[in-house]
Amino acid sequence: MTDLSINLNKIALIRNSRVTRIPDVVAHAQQCIAAGADGITVHPRPDQRHIRAQDCLDLKASLTVELNIEGNPFTAATPSDRDDVKDYPGFMALVREALPAQVTLVPDSDGQLTSDHGFDVARDGGRLAPVIRELKDLGCRVSLFMDPEPAAMLTVASLGADRIELYTESYARAHEAGDFRAVLNAFQETAAAAIEAGLGVNAGHDLNLSNLPDFKLPALAEVSIGHAFTVDALTWGIAETVLRYQRALGKTT
Repeated sequence: MTDLSINLNKIALIRNSRVTRIPDVVAHAQQCIAAGADGITVHPRPDQRHIRAQDCLDLKASLTVELNIEGNPFTAATPSDRDDVKDYPGFMALVREALPAQVTLVPDSDGQLTSDHGFDVARDGGRLAPVIRELKDLGCRVSLFMDPEPAAMLTVASLGADRIELYTESYARAHEAGDFRAVLNAFQETAAAAIEAGLGVNAGHDLNLSNLPDFKLPALAEVSIGHAFTVDALTWGIAETVLRYQRALGKTT
């Protein structure tokens, strides 16, 4: 069955709109877990506009499920512009301290609004390989954020990654337009190529209750959902929303 990992970035974004600890990121994670979430995902960025470095450490200390930390491994230490927020230590330094179960490497720039493309492994493989080795030596599962490109899967595997996370915005847009079969086929072919190369397959970005039931991939290990989950939770509450997403993944409980 496919694991459901809840991304808490938008919860942190609400908190950061004021000088407050409310809503509490760890408390929301625990509510998601109590409701049946299989994992928690966070994507800290150098400006700490939503998830902060300290959130990652607090979550690691309190979770009973897997923590997945996403980010660009090449981001450096960045000073905070707020007295009440610690400096960002750089992605790799943060991961070394937090030691999450999974690290998802994403090629986003420091000022990027949200992730919008996968790695070009032909271009970036030389830089990624030693990072992947270090993360695996730390005991972390390593996933690379990738576009649906079947031909790239052998290269990903050769770098030592354990999984890919398919960037699914193109599928979400096609599903919203009502004609998604061709786009879905590209994701299915990529997933099949990944599995053939010995990789696990995750997916995320703009997946929601409408398009998730149609996102049929072989051996899909995990989806991470944040924006849509947070919006839906405003209507139904966290517990009911977790249940609806688990049902959308084909689970009956």
